Formats: sequence, structure tokens, C-alpha cells
Amino acid sequence: MQLGQLSGNVKADFGSFSLAFPSQNKAASAMTKLPFPEDLSRPALEDRQLRALQRLLSEIDGQNQFWTNRFREQGFEPQKLRSLQDLRQLAPVTKQELVEDQNNNPPYGTNLTYPISAYSRLHQTSGTTGRPMRFLDTPASWRWVKSCWAQMYRIAGLRREDRLCFPFSFGPFIGFWGAFEGATQLDNFCLAAGGMSTDVRLEVILEHEITFICCTPTYALRMIEIAQRKGLDLANSAVRAILVAGEPGGNIPAIRQRIEQGWGARVIDHWGMTDIGCLAVESADHPGGLMMLETEVIAEVVDSDTFKPVPPGTRGELLITNLGRTGMPVIRYRTGDVVCASTEPNPCGRSLLRLEGGILGRADDMVTIRGNNVFPSSVEAVLREFGEVAEYRIVIREKDAMHHMVIEIEPTAELCNGCETEQLPELPGIQKLQQNLARTVRDRLNFSAEIRFVSAESLPRFEMKGRRFVREC
Repeated sequence: MQLGQLSGNVKADFGSFSLAFPSQNKAASAMTKLPFPEDLSRPALEDRQLRALQRLLSEIDGQNQFWTNRFREQGFEPQKLRSLQDLRQLAPVTKQELVEDQNNNPPYGTNLTYPISAYSRLHQTSGTTGRPMRFLDTPASWRWVKSCWAQMYRIAGLRREDRLCFPFSFGPFIGFWGAFEGATQLDNFCLAAGGMSTDVRLEVILEHEITFICCTPTYALRMIEIAQRKGLDLANSAVRAILVAGEPGGNIPAIRQRIEQGWGARVIDHWGMTDIGCLAVESADHPGGLMMLETEVIAEVVDSDTFKPVPPGTRGELLITNLGRTGMPVIRYRTGDVVCASTEPNPCGRSLLRLEGGILGRADDMVTIRGNNVFPSSVEAVLREFGEVAEYRIVIREKDAMHHMVIEIEPTAELCNGCETEQLPELPGIQKLQQNLARTVRDRLNFSAEIRFVSAESLPRFEMKGRRFVREC
């Protein structure tokens, strides 16, 4: 199946749509006839960005200690900004700089525009690349987060009658908090399925005839695994769409195919970060990429060394300037995500930046194996093509002064047949799988990896972000 194609039994009908949530109020209905922000023309979009950027800089200069100091140190004069290109005079900021600021000025750092009493919400990063970073929102900035979700839901094709389920534990990690509250604000039925086992969550999804699920790709696959053991027929359930985020996967063909076939539902990819908000989503009627919510951010695709813009069709690092979190803003923020701006016009007719293939990998996860630059997502794309792989882990070690990749594979219970780990290499099915995996990795990625098998249920399962990439050197 090619990227973006639906599996044969997908239930969703994502035809054209212009207004996802008609209002029952006449005055409000009249207002909804105006163009939505995400439908603006390119000139109107850039004018909106420039005006929002100028307001942001005016608000924080002299009030926000972190950014005021940074402006002065770099000789950047916010009041003289006249174009979006003028922003490039400011050097990009890294997550590490913000973390260090919070470490030196606990607990929230100096990136605060208002007194602490003005903030009403706290979220923090998952800490996958170091110490968690805290982010505060004012009531106004949280309303902005929910307004971002309103735009993304429209792009994703959410319907007024859709019934949503959020099968994850709610906590300080932002996760799908914005998605949940954004959908409740649109008056959709929303079920928060935290504090439940996967078995119970599946029962709840079926009992309440959920049509729209928000979760990570990993957990969508995990629910399929459990449903198969319980004999549950997810493909014929009411679920028609699964919005996935938190890790690469939604735009990886093999993972997409597995989820769509297991659920009989359409996969919709989404991207966001605690540090910047939830800012990109796949179009329901034109799959295969992510549309950046440029109504609310300025997105740049740059060379990671020079920070100069790269041409469309060229891979680069995504920089984000957030226009809606005045209380704790990020400006030219290095996301670490590798993307590629499409060279083709946006197929849905919108002027928003379209990222071909979604998030392609993370710059800080890239490893060089035998002269090849490899992203974990590229390896995952290979592994997920094999239905006999239940779970996996990628371990990078040093061997002969070079990086060496070990791929630990947990085969399905059917393939293990109850055998102990030491017996697995003797099974014909395991031998065949090992040969096929080794050959496919070598042919696709141009290096040889060591394939090791582990017993059933021995590798960890993940509800939120999967942590399958381990560096030991």
C-alpha cells in the first residue's frame, strides 16, 4: 500500500467538508460564513503573521527578562522589525538554553512575561532528551491552544456527531490535553480514558461507539494486539479515524497500514510539542504529509549548521516562532525535527506550508552506521513491514571503534510458540524472519545490523512516547 492510501476495509468517508461544526445560534452561524484562518490566501496569511509577530515582540520587550536580555545581547531591535525576514537577524534558541535558564532560576526560569499569578496551567516535556522543561500558560494562551485545535480538527475532518476517546493517562505532559479540551469546547462527546487498563479501554471504546480516537501510533498498535487476543473485532467497530501523535509513525507507510487494517479506520498524523503547542496536522482529504498551522506560528526549514533557509524539497531542521503564547514565548526555536517542505502546491488548496511525509526524524537521534546517516524512524519503517514483529528495540553500541546497531526483536506469540529465548534461533520461522529482516535492512539502509530475538512480552510497551532507541556509546 502506498503512503496515503486507505486499507480496503477503512470505514471513514472523508469527502469534502467546509464547516465541521455548524452553530445553532443565528448570529454565530452568520459569523461562520467568514473564511476560517486556515483558509487565508498566502498574502493574507503572511500579513497575519507579521502583525502577530510585531504584537508579540512589543509585548515581551522590556517585560520578559529572558528575551529582553537575548535581544540586547544580539543587537536585535524588535521595534524595527518590518518584515518576516527581519526575524532571521535573531539567532535560534535551543531547548538546552531554556532548560539551563530554568535550572539557574528555578522553578520556571526567566522566560515569563507576566507575574506568576497570571498563569493558570503547567505542563512539562517528557524529558526524553534530558531534564523535563516546564511550560506555563495564561488563560488567554490556553484559549489559543484550544483555538489551534479547532483549526486542526477542521483540517482533519472531525464531524459534529463524532464521539472521541482519549486513551492515555492525563498528567503534566501536555499529551492530548489541548485536543481533549478543544473537542469539548466544540461540544463533541469526549471520553477521557485515563486510569484504565488497555482491556477496559477497548471495552469502553466499543460500548460507547467511539468514532474518533486520539493516541500515539505505538498505543494504537498495542490496542490492536490486545484486541486480537480477546477476539475483539475492531475493524467492524464504529471507529472511523485515529489521530496519532507523540512520535513518528503516522506517516510511516508500514505503521500506517497496520493501524488502518487493524482498526478499519483512517489514520491522521499530527505534530506538536509541549514547548510550542500543537501546530500541524494531516488533511483528511489529502493524506501523506502535515500542514503547518501558519496562522499561529512562523515555520522555517533551515540548514542545521548555517540556519539559512533550504529550498523546498530539501531536508532541513524545523524552526518555530510561536505567535500565541505571549506569556512564555519561543522565538526561532530549534525543534530538532527533520522535515522537507513540499515542492508541489497544497492539494487541498490551502496556502499553509505542507511538510512532505510529515516528521522525517530527529536531528539529535541521527547516527552514522558504516558511513550512512540513519534515523530510527527509517529502521522502524522496515521493521513494521513484518507482521511477525510484535515489538522491537534499537541499541547503538561501539564495535571496532565504529557505531554498531543491534536490533532486538520480540516475535509474535504465534511465532514463539511458547519457546524459551535460547530456543528461538532453532525455530524455522525465526530463522526465516531473521534472514528477511537482515536482508531488508541491508538492502534499504545500506548497512548490516545485528538481529537478536527475545522472548514474548519481554520488551516494554508504551502508552505515550515509545522509547525504543538506546545509545550505549
